[in-house]
Amino acid sequence: MGPNAKQGPFAPGWLIERLARLLPGFPDVAVCVALSGGLDSTTLLAALAAARVERLRLRAVHIDHGLHANAARWSAHCRRLARELEVPLRVLAVEVDRGRGVSLEEAARTARYRRLARYLKPGEALLTAHTRDDQLETVLLQLFRGCGLAGLAAMPPLAPLGAGLLARPLLERSRAELEAWTRARGLAWVEDESNLDERFDRNYLRRRVLPPVRERWPGVASAVARSARHAAEAQRLLTVLARADLERARDGAALSVKALRPLTADRRRNLLRLWIAESGRAMPDARRLEEIAGPLIEARPDAHPQVLFGDVEVRRHADLLSLMDRQATSGGRSDAPTRLAELDWQWRQSNRCALPGGSALELVMASQGAIDLDALPERLAVRWRRGGERLRLRSGGPRRALKSLLQEARVPLAERTRMPLIFADGRLIAAADLWIDESVRAAPGAAHRARLLWRKPTGGAP
Repeated sequence: MGPNAKQGPFAPGWLIERLARLLPGFPDVAVCVALSGGLDSTTLLAALAAARVERLRLRAVHIDHGLHANAARWSAHCRRLARELEVPLRVLAVEVDRGRGVSLEEAARTARYRRLARYLKPGEALLTAHTRDDQLETVLLQLFRGCGLAGLAAMPPLAPLGAGLLARPLLERSRAELEAWTRARGLAWVEDESNLDERFDRNYLRRRVLPPVRERWPGVASAVARSARHAAEAQRLLTVLARADLERARDGAALSVKALRPLTADRRRNLLRLWIAESGRAMPDARRLEEIAGPLIEARPDAHPQVLFGDVEVRRHADLLSLMDRQATSGGRSDAPTRLAELDWQWRQSNRCALPGGSALELVMASQGAIDLDALPERLAVRWRRGGERLRLRSGGPRRALKSLLQEARVPLAERTRMPLIFADGRLIAAADLWIDESVRAAPGAAHRARLLWRKPTGGAP
């Protein structure tokens, strides 16, 4: 059934059909429902439990952000609901690190998805209960912020996440449809009082702006969802063009200015967005992107100009454009890019490797540890990101770009630049304690196993 086809009432059968279209190998797959305890996620879990599809491996996870006075009550409700539905549930606590200039909502979302990405098993799909109404709100908020096509495409129905997938099977259904089904079955859900706080943009939009809009245009949610799909399609085409231009302009990790100059300004910006995104760094604002695409490229070869944004620097040197991280200093920001020396770690002599900034890597013997110590050479090298690093997370699986894993896990930019990478004989075997290469992953029955820990100094990231 296409997105524009007429749909009957929401039911478990419809959900199963939708998942069959979304998930490769369905129903012989593992899925994990992100359960907040609210209406939408309660409906998603209850409908899946009611379907009782053979070979479908179903579990649920609840994230406790520890930010609300009722957090313990919400966790208890989710445990009770999962017991009633006979679905295994895990409650995970996360710490929300609110950086400067970041809203509490965004900080909580980043912490949540990062934890979920680490929790997912290889190949498992995390199911979230975002609806057509959520998509409408997201598109409008992105539009109000002046975003481009990627932002207007809003939430895709399927995307990579950690070692698995993120699936949103309810994007074609409305919140009202879910409520009707759930009420008819006498199921309870929790209400988050913060959803009434109109200081938050999404709540203001939902409570004050959208009611009169829906009254005037009843089909607005479906129409905007259709626009989001058009934007996603256009963005895919732009990405294809950007990749072709990028491959012609690449000079190692840098870009050739001679290859960039013949391109029109819009194609330069399109290429630069992909170049920066693939490095795992945050995107510059429109003004700085214009500076990079225009004056920086058109400058004299001996000018050595640069454009700074956040912790990132784009520098022109002769015919090359380079992308670098800048190192924080006690007195502010340094113009010099981060250059950390490689460290030699003879782990059999010391299971702890001290790192700059007071952090450390540590191998801890553990019977269920992920690392096979017998697979490690005696000398390891610890480096920091240079670009192009890859890992194979599971036997027979593809080698994944580290930058993609960092983006999918929504690792904060500041942490990406300081994340230690462990190499064995020139091959990347671990990215801090987040990802382990299959070449050193312990198989069942391995005699000597250990956990790798990245010990950060008290008070924040190294």
